[in-house]
Amino acid sequence: MDAIEFATMPSTATISARIKPRRRGRAEAAWAYGFCTPVALLMVAIYLAPIAAVAVLSLTDYELGAPDFTWVGDAHFRAMLADPVFWRAMRNTFTYAAIVVPAAVGLGLMVALLVQRRGRLGGVYQIIFYLPVTTTLVAMATVWHFVLHPQLGPLNAALGALGLGRLDVFSDPDLVLAGLAVIGAWQLVGFNMILFLAGLTAIPQDLYDAAAVEGADHPIDRFLRVTWPLLGPTTMFVLVTTCITAFKVFDTVVVLTRGGPLGRSEVLLYAMYLEGFQYFRIGYASALTLVFLALVVAAAAIQSFLIDRKVHYG
Repeated sequence: MDAIEFATMPSTATISARIKPRRRGRAEAAWAYGFCTPVALLMVAIYLAPIAAVAVLSLTDYELGAPDFTWVGDAHFRAMLADPVFWRAMRNTFTYAAIVVPAAVGLGLMVALLVQRRGRLGGVYQIIFYLPVTTTLVAMATVWHFVLHPQLGPLNAALGALGLGRLDVFSDPDLVLAGLAVIGAWQLVGFNMILFLAGLTAIPQDLYDAAAVEGADHPIDRFLRVTWPLLGPTTMFVLVTTCITAFKVFDTVVVLTRGGPLGRSEVLLYAMYLEGFQYFRIGYASALTLVFLALVVAAAAIQSFLIDRKVHYG
């Protein structure tokens, strides 16, 4: 080895200086994985393991309390496609969501805009509108049953005083889903209001001042040019969460209608409950659960994909 090659070789100190950051990086990565491992295991145990168990049960004819079971493959899914009760539950679920989602989102935004302009009284209105979120829906469903009662309810008493016909909401096949949707939207408006208020407070006042200078001094112009575009991320989150909540309707159906009348309020979650805990067909109920999970994930993904392209992240 000549003197030139020897001179160009890195020294021991240089090599050590290069190795130490690598070792430190590996040590930091090991610590990071160590801290993340308990959380990852907990998520697997709480979320992924139950889904995997449901997927396995959907391929069997297991019944609650039975000592054994047999594998049936996709028989439950094929039976589901030919089951009119399943399609009726799907139709009722989508109809309910189609009423609740726009009502809860639109009213939540309107209430948030009104509350924001109330100044000192805004906090009082926030509490009033948020109360339905804090109450137990089962208890409030009983109150709504009294309010809409055909004989004793104050709503029908007011209609009778006005000379109008009485409404038997929960016994009328044409009105039962609308009645349940009113209760669902009533509960969600307060929660959506809080989310929209958080989005409204994050909009800088300078943007409104700039819009006023450019001629957008009318409240509707300011809303369309400033408020609505900058509420895009909040609106997307509210839409997704409201849609998921609407698909999960169950409490009010159990308390008020039990799927009636004539199955017009039997939604997908209630059908799963009947199959699993009334008829003890756990395998078929597990298949319904997987379909329900796929629908919720697909609805959330489609909304996120379609809306995210139009959202402005300021």
